[in-house]
Amino acid sequence: MTDRVLAIVGPTAAGKTALSLEVAEALDAEVVSMDSTMVYRGMDIGTDKPSPADLQRVHHHLVDVLQPSHTLTVAQFQSMARAAVAGVLARGRLPLLVGGSGLYFRAVVDPLEFPGTDPVVRQRLEREAQEQGSLALYARLQALDPEAAAHIDPPNARRTIRALEVLETTGRLFSSFRTSWEQPRSLYDLTVVGLTEPRPELHRRIEARVESQVARGLVAEVERLVREERLRDSATAVQALGYAQVLAHLDGRLSLEEAIEETKIRTRRFARRQIGWFQADRRVTWFTSDPSGAAAHLLAHKKLPNKGEAA
Repeated sequence: MTDRVLAIVGPTAAGKTALSLEVAEALDAEVVSMDSTMVYRGMDIGTDKPSPADLQRVHHHLVDVLQPSHTLTVAQFQSMARAAVAGVLARGRLPLLVGGSGLYFRAVVDPLEFPGTDPVVRQRLEREAQEQGSLALYARLQALDPEAAAHIDPPNARRTIRALEVLETTGRLFSSFRTSWEQPRSLYDLTVVGLTEPRPELHRRIEARVESQVARGLVAEVERLVREERLRDSATAVQALGYAQVLAHLDGRLSLEEAIEETKIRTRRFARRQIGWFQADRRVTWFTSDPSGAAAHLLAHKKLPNKGEAA
């Protein structure tokens, strides 16, 4: 018998945070954030992080745990999140996973593997790609791992190099790591609701959210993070939506109006990708413009015992 875990997923601005607070209080659950930017201290406005009052109201994990200068890998997040889930379960409580990152969500709930990197091997392969051309490396990959090559566009040197790097450093075919990706296979007794809105309403919410973030001081937040927290040192935090655009404004590459518009455009595109990712996961039960239905679906677990609890 596997442990029961609940989850709320979906695009940005769909109302996941409000729903999670309601459900967590009703179920005496603890929230494990599946957000790749809420992990960073001080990145509050641009991530729409739960307020200090909300964080006191419900116990949250993986919020405010890393310095903004840290570069977070999916493998690191996987380890941190699974440890958080295990801790919640060990206390006899219910984990509630909440977030919009499909990759991070699947990294936690499915048996996915993320092979490490080797800078020396990667740099050598990058030099070879420059000297011989990316198609030469692709031909090498076709000979060594034809299945991996079949899933890579031949001119895509970055992915070809990654496949060859993994093969060389692990001794395993890159394609062997794809197996667990093809069909979701939960590590937990998983119940997932997806929260979304019709596209026009979702776009309206996204635009209102971006404007609210700027009005609440996003630019000043980014200035402080650059000055005091070495935001530019992180390869991940510095690319976060809103933060990257404000940095471009501070560097003189965009006006503030252009940065705001660029953030809206990129956030709308990101929301479409989020929906596409989660719609491909058959474990998700969707609720459109109906957070009460999503809440009821999750609250049905209120009286169900978890593993190790008395029935």
